[in-house]
Amino acid sequence: MKRKLTPKQQRFADEYIESGKKEESAIKAGYKSRSAHSIATENLQKPAIKSYIDERMAEIASKRIMNATEAVELLTRIARGEEKETVISSTPEGVYESQKEADLKTRISAVKEILKRYPGNDKLVEQQIRKLKADADIAEAKAKQISNTDETVRIVFNDNLTPDKEDDQDD
Repeated sequence: MKRKLTPKQQRFADEYIESGKKEESAIKAGYKSRSAHSIATENLQKPAIKSYIDERMAEIASKRIMNATEAVELLTRIARGEEKETVISSTPEGVYESQKEADLKTRISAVKEILKRYPGNDKLVEQQIRKLKADADIAEAKAKQISNTDETVRIVFNDNLTPDKEDDQDD
């Protein structure tokens, strides 16, 4: 059975989560300043307070960290142009703030990021694999063709060349 915290203990724990300073948290929770250090140290060793702090920290962390679904949803909104970006423009008349959707390059990047998560549906990867297979088949066919030929290439050097007639007249 979980022991419930007193209001003071809960305030202490909440302040400690926010600031990370044990003495300051004890004082803000309502403990006397001259005993704040010892009470804070004692409170942080109590299993009920420790577990409350751990649970709250896990809850806070899970709210702050984007999960995979949220990431794909954000990328999808960017790719569809639904996610807007704030643009601040300065002119001689003043400063203006406007909203614009992502440019084409950013949208394409978002689509690529989404497709990375679904490798079976990636047409680009599929086409690259098809091309690599075709290149491999061509290389294999050329190798077979070369190994099946019995022709020998002969290079003949001939030393008995006769000089050109024009060269003889110049001498």
